[in-house]
Amino acid sequence: MRRYGKHTDEDDVRVRPNRKGNRPRTNIRPKHEDAADGMVLTVDRGRLTCLVEDRVVMAMKARELGRKAAVVGDRVALVGDLSGQKDTLARIVRIAGRTSVLRRTADDDDPFERVVVANADQLAIVTALADPEPRPRLIDRCLVAAYDGGLDPLLVLTKSDLAPPDKLLELYGDLDIPYVVTSREELENGDAADRVREHLDGKITAFVGHSGVGKTTLVNALVPEERRRSTGHVNAVTGRGRHTTTSALALPLTESDGWVVDTPGVRSFGLAHIDPSRVIHAFPDLEPGTEGCPRACSHDEPDCALDEWVAEGHADPARLYSLRRLLATRERREGD
Repeated sequence: MRRYGKHTDEDDVRVRPNRKGNRPRTNIRPKHEDAADGMVLTVDRGRLTCLVEDRVVMAMKARELGRKAAVVGDRVALVGDLSGQKDTLARIVRIAGRTSVLRRTADDDDPFERVVVANADQLAIVTALADPEPRPRLIDRCLVAAYDGGLDPLLVLTKSDLAPPDKLLELYGDLDIPYVVTSREELENGDAADRVREHLDGKITAFVGHSGVGKTTLVNALVPEERRRSTGHVNAVTGRGRHTTTSALALPLTESDGWVVDTPGVRSFGLAHIDPSRVIHAFPDLEPGTEGCPRACSHDEPDCALDEWVAEGHADPARLYSLRRLLATRERREGD
């Protein structure tokens, strides 16, 4: 039976009342053309500390972004109260595309990847030469994550007064990775910070390292206390006003346009999210030789074309060895 007349208009149509009293859902998203640009400095329990011009602003993610999460280093667009005053809250309405992403998983059996930092230019891998002993497998894993995410690696070797760096540097010499070697005395008097700072100017650098290697001491030397404090209540997101390295934190370098991203200490660096086929992109001298490889070649099998490519003199055999060692890292646990 026809419920309405033959010639109906909008006034004739029954509309079911919204019992919740809120606005009906719509697929139309606001454009927020007046949104201000900012950078995420740290994230804690749904609250994001952002830098908008010269102000530190507390914000939360807009519901319209869905499950898309912002991380430290993300370039975002914000609306709302951007004054940076106490007890104010802005809204992040857009997250810009990322130029690089540093990811890790809890372990190699964990299918859920975690984005540590976005848009970083390089990854500083801080490792002690002794006390604690260096862990080459962990370094290899960090290198694979850096190459896969589009970051340039930097080795920072500490405590050279306890052990010489030669043996460890020999492992990575064929990768042409820049490095800085420091002693405990240099960490304490600031000389180490000065030498590391030469590699940081104009870049966003994420620092990683496990407990006891001197990472926190180095970051504190690079960014004096008054500069960390001026980045606000960076850490008022926790309600306690203090950063505890339980989440990544971006800090501006003194007298430089560079940034340091201090990350929590790592005990492991899972690579479950890494596709081994992408690691070859970090070896431009070897990549052309893969054209003759069989489909889905692991680059470490009898039919791999890289062996012939290197034998013909197109690349250094040590480079192929380095590639295969990094690829094997994806299948091998750090303690193996």
